[in-house]
Amino acid sequence: MKEHVLTAIRLTIALMVLLCVVYPAVVWGIGQVAFRDKANGSLIVRNGKVIGSSLIGQSFVSERFFHSRPSAAGSDGYDAAASSGSNLGPTSQKLHDRIAQSVAGYKERRPAGGIPADAVTTSGSGLDPHISPSNALAQAARVARANGMRAEEVQQMINSHTEGRFLGVFGEPRVNVLELNLALAGRAPAAP
Repeated sequence: MKEHVLTAIRLTIALMVLLCVVYPAVVWGIGQVAFRDKANGSLIVRNGKVIGSSLIGQSFVSERFFHSRPSAAGSDGYDAAASSGSNLGPTSQKLHDRIAQSVAGYKERRPAGGIPADAVTTSGSGLDPHISPSNALAQAARVARANGMRAEEVQQMINSHTEGRFLGVFGEPRVNVLELNLALAGRAPAAP
């Protein structure tokens, strides 16, 4: 019996060192060498300062910039520590009221035309950094006007920042809001 217990203890220690120290260190090392940007969060750095991640959405409220889709993550939205869906179902009055309020606010800012679904609904994680091309195009006139740019120039920026389906099949075309806003800030003249 004593021999079996000692063997079990030695095996447990060996596996603990292998699986809790060696394996994670090897995976971390491969990530740092082969995928450094992705392994460190796909951070976007400007002038030596981290301004965001291309993988996590941010709130933009200025008329000069494209607005992200709404977020249910945390009380102010886009809180990675509170990432989750709202868990409100299609029969939820709270969900109905929140979407109705978002639709009313959207109609105040842009009374004509349809409303892209992602302009008034949250993503599953609440951290989605992308909006649909139709959502971006719906905001193009406002952004162009606020930046003193031509609408065609803003639409061209949207087209050049639209990512297609993964492998041509998976997902939907999308626009990364932070990357589009950075390109806009670098190209737009001072706001009128």
